[in-house]
Amino acid sequence: MNAYAVIETGGEQIRVEPGRFYDVRHSASLRPNLSSPNTKILIYRVLMIYHESTINLGHPWLGGAVVKGRILQSRLENRITIHKRRSGKKTRRKLGHRQNLVRFVVDSICPNGKDLYE
Repeated sequence: MNAYAVIETGGEQIRVEPGRFYDVRHSASLRPNLSSPNTKILIYRVLMIYHESTINLGHPWLGGAVVKGRILQSRLENRITIHKRRSGKKTRRKLGHRQNLVRFVVDSICPNGKDLYE
């Protein structure tokens, strides 16, 4: 673990490392129907970067910091089943939901627009 960053995307804060893939809910920048596989993405909402025992924190985001990656695939999350029941009324209802997800891989973390390993 040489370097990692904490980013905000899809309403979540995720710790990301270069070379690993992550599943996130699609947001405006990661729409599954508009983005095809191997589409390059840039994520500017970087909250924190850790590299060689130094920590850079943003208020709320780091200025000029970018996480570069590419989309691997769009997919659906596992089904969530919701059961609604009213006791004594003999009323039952079963619903299901699947969230759209985008799987992307992080290629590099750039604190000032430059790659850490250049």
